[in-house]
Amino acid sequence: MTLPALGWQGLVIFAVFGLSLLIATYSTYAERVIAAFLQDRVGPDRAGPFGLLQPLADAVKMFTKEEFFPGGASKALFVFGPCLAMVTALMSSAVIPFGNVLQFGDTVIHLQGIEINVGMLYVFGMVSLGVYGIMIGGWASNNKFSLLGAIRAASQNISYELAMGLALIAVLMISGTLSLREITLQQSSEGAFVWRDIFNWNIMKQPLGFIIFLVCAFAETNRTPFDLPECETELVGGYHTEYSSMKLGLYLFAEYINIFVASAVMSVLYFGGFNFPFQYDLRNWLVSAQGMEMVTAQNIITLIGVAGLFAKIFAFIFFFMWIRWTLPRFRYDQLMRLGWTILIPLAIFNILLTGGLITFGVIK
Repeated sequence: MTLPALGWQGLVIFAVFGLSLLIATYSTYAERVIAAFLQDRVGPDRAGPFGLLQPLADAVKMFTKEEFFPGGASKALFVFGPCLAMVTALMSSAVIPFGNVLQFGDTVIHLQGIEINVGMLYVFGMVSLGVYGIMIGGWASNNKFSLLGAIRAASQNISYELAMGLALIAVLMISGTLSLREITLQQSSEGAFVWRDIFNWNIMKQPLGFIIFLVCAFAETNRTPFDLPECETELVGGYHTEYSSMKLGLYLFAEYINIFVASAVMSVLYFGGFNFPFQYDLRNWLVSAQGMEMVTAQNIITLIGVAGLFAKIFAFIFFFMWIRWTLPRFRYDQLMRLGWTILIPLAIFNILLTGGLITFGVIK
């Protein structure tokens, strides 16, 4: 008995959410290992071999710590804030195409939770809703430092979402669609040039747009050097100063899931997503030289593409962590000045430049 198409898609959605949680869990371990390496010290090495069980130990600690509600706090909103941040972070990963399609007989499985033709708008919408979780948590804590951190987070997200959206417009001018799957497929083409896939990636057509998008991704995820909402030297712990136990864990997990989603979106928009060099040559070789059926060969290419996409995602996650332990934190006025007086004008210039290059047929 075979599962109907809806049942397979439900399994894919469940796998995407589970994978997001797993990657967020072990991102905490990777953060510690990378920090230890860069600082020339020993990282986590007590819980399990090479410290691999450290994330599980942290989870047990979070779940078993005493629940704390500050005096004067709105208890319902105090709990709702981290829950909203976590749910919106998880929902953002639903539209990311992690691979092409797998076909087994008459069953076709799309390696994407949900395919909608406005996928990029969906991601932006979820990211915008996520800041409400921070705002609600900061306000409900009845703590001035938490409230200041929440206000910083809201103003920072609004400022950098503008530049990020303008950088995205240039990609949309080239692709003509908001579907992440369609944008990925357009970055692959069969031809005579062996490196055609790489030169068809949007990073080759939009280098300035990618740099703007990357900087804005750091600000949107509240990562160093843009982690002003939780600046310890000024705001104790920022918007989660009063949080403990798993409510604090939800905020921390949401941040790492947002890093994963941002890395996946950048890989899809600018680095070809699940496409990789020589994929058509490899598929044709499997069919002609190895005698495979076209469907089987395409399934193998799809699985290699999934591995390639996750390699790109992990490279970006490493970059996020490397920057955290390398660059100092900006002052808040420097952060706002960068967003409004540098990134937004650069993004507008990039749109005009892209329009000119499309008009004169330099890029297509």
